[in-house]
Amino acid sequence: MLSPQYEAHIHAAFADRSLLGRPEIVEAVRETVALIDAGTLRVAEKTAAGWQVNTWAKEAILLYFAISEMKVIEAGALEFHDKIPVKTGLAKAGVRVVPPGVVRYGAHVAPGAVVMPAYVNIGAYVGAGTMVDTWATVGSCAQVGKHVHLSGGVGLGGVLEPPSASPVIIEDGAFIGSRCVVVEGVVVEEEAVLGANVVLTASTPIIDVTGATEVVHKGRVPARSVVIPGAREKTFPAGKYQVPCALIIGRRTASTDQKTSLNAALRDFAVPI
Repeated sequence: MLSPQYEAHIHAAFADRSLLGRPEIVEAVRETVALIDAGTLRVAEKTAAGWQVNTWAKEAILLYFAISEMKVIEAGALEFHDKIPVKTGLAKAGVRVVPPGVVRYGAHVAPGAVVMPAYVNIGAYVGAGTMVDTWATVGSCAQVGKHVHLSGGVGLGGVLEPPSASPVIIEDGAFIGSRCVVVEGVVVEEEAVLGANVVLTASTPIIDVTGATEVVHKGRVPARSVVIPGAREKTFPAGKYQVPCALIIGRRTASTDQKTSLNAALRDFAVPI
């Protein structure tokens, strides 16, 4: 159960690391990370005003590294040397993890999710029914919704420091194509589709080209958008060059059958996945 004192203890210890010697502080850190692992507490939560970061939860993760010791972790013939163990109790949680996929302790993976030979880092949240495909990476504190598909080689960047920084967020029903990279707290809203090789940073122009006049977004892919890699011309002292951007070329249609809607979007817009 979440103690109202945990947040105060963690804020205090993050400001003054000498407090980490106190038993009540160590308990607050360990129990908070356990709550994140169980999905009871999340690093970021969606509210009516948008996504809100629970700064103290991220502070607890950083403090957990400080109080944890390096240990040898064995998995059959494999040996690791780290401070954070791998997640256990997967069968009871209803989660499938395919060898050599790894979910680190302090990450939550909801029932029905599948983790192929991929990696889910501490602080991350992966929703029910989501597929984390081969060699995809869910970085520290990334928040992935329900029924999302992260295709092979997708990279969701970790955003752990500073604790106030927003993590990468992939909302429910989104489809992230092969080798996409999403970093620096970018939000991909519900049911959006990113075609293969789209790279999104906080400063990447995400340009809606579906109307007579372009509309530029940064840090956010609007819900149900269909996005492909693009480039736009920019003038530099040495001449004119093409610089990367992302192009919104259409919208997924509303449908109660999201697989039908997704297939239609990919077919209609010829999006590589």
